[in-house]
Amino acid sequence: MASSLRSRLAVVVLLGVTAAAASACATTINKVLADPSRYRNEEVTVSGTVADSFSFGTRGAYRLADRTAELWVVSDRGVPRKGARVKVTGTIREGFNIGSLGGKVNLPVNLGSGLVLVEREHKAQY
Repeated sequence: MASSLRSRLAVVVLLGVTAAAASACATTINKVLADPSRYRNEEVTVSGTVADSFSFGTRGAYRLADRTAELWVVSDRGVPRKGARVKVTGTIREGFNIGSLGGKVNLPVNLGSGLVLVEREHKAQY
């Protein structure tokens, strides 16, 4: 009986770990832009190449492009240089106020969606 309970517990733990890993997996930028209501105010991870990069002190914004689309990323932690390959995790926001960057950087709207990724972290990929 104890062995059966341990087996069931192991299956439940494995399913929980699998579900958590799946939710943290990277997605494509196009998937985010194609279904913004699914990702709005949710944390996502995307990877790509920095197409443009602007910074003022520790604040900045950069345009991330993968093989499917492009998305603006807003950061309070500095920005990677143009051409860098990065993996970015953050929260998708619509109509984000970029504050002091507003008068300095004209961020184009992503195909009319107004979505940006507010970065929690980014890591360089080699």
